[in-house]
Amino acid sequence: MDNPVVETQQPTEPNQDAKTRSLLIWLGTIFFGFFVSLIVYLVKKDDDYVQDQAREALNWSITAILLSIALFITVIGIFLLWIVPILNFIFCILGVIASSSGKPFRVPFALRLIK
Repeated sequence: MDNPVVETQQPTEPNQDAKTRSLLIWLGTIFFGFFVSLIVYLVKKDDDYVQDQAREALNWSITAILLSIALFITVIGIFLLWIVPILNFIFCILGVIASSSGKPFRVPFALRLIK
């Protein structure tokens, strides 16, 4: 009996251009919120890695906005509102670090609204 060899596709490492674009997406998210990731998500359809990181940054931005609104509505949450910009900065820096090495980054508790 012949044992067929099953070929598995190894995920290819993104090229330097894709790494740079995804790094800029995460940096843009720190300063401009969801605008950079939304523009790249809608425009850059040909690169899977950039598309994936733009989607993740967009999901994180939406999560941060919803978290800010939820905290702003509650009385005690107003005192905790300062946490959201700190979390945004931390997760975006982690995204920059992961993107510079070509690894896909996932924010631990972001809502995955855009798939």
